[in-house]
Amino acid sequence: MTSLLELFCDVDDFCIAYYPQWEAQLISAGMQKQRWQCRLRPSEIMTILNAFHRSNYRHFKAFYTEYVPMHWQAEFPQLVSYNRFVQLMPRVVVPLGMCLQSRCEPSRGIASIDATSLAVCHNRRIPRHKVFKGIAQRGKTAVGWFYGFKLHLIINDTGGLVAFMLSPGNVDDRQPCIHPPTGFHV
Repeated sequence: MTSLLELFCDVDDFCIAYYPQWEAQLISAGMQKQRWQCRLRPSEIMTILNAFHRSNYRHFKAFYTEYVPMHWQAEFPQLVSYNRFVQLMPRVVVPLGMCLQSRCEPSRGIASIDATSLAVCHNRRIPRHKVFKGIAQRGKTAVGWFYGFKLHLIINDTGGLVAFMLSPGNVDDRQPCIHPPTGFHV
């Protein structure tokens, strides 16, 4: 497992290369450049999010409110409140996805594909759920029904990520293999 410093350096190197290109593309497309008004840099937010997924915590709120301030206050001296951090997370979704895409390895012949559910709310709260309304869908796994998305992953024989895809929960697990989108190679 990589250390926090190695993880941050890796993510920061990606951000240094990615953000100028992304901002130039936004300007050429007639869109405004993102204004970053926050004490945390995008690479710090992405590092914390990445570290959460490598941790044993099941819920991000517990990870951010209990673990991060206690153990990483020196590494992230400008930490913001949990509510502010949640507001900042959508700003790094695209760069985080691009960072993950840049880490994909080529397939060497033998690959495995699997899908997992990403529930966005409890089944009883589906009628009241507003955040992913119109995007998330009901789906079924061996465990039961859920409302959210499916994450489809292809890994090679050494465990390296070859490709990934996020789909609504009602997409058949075999669908990405039958009609793969661009960037999702079988």
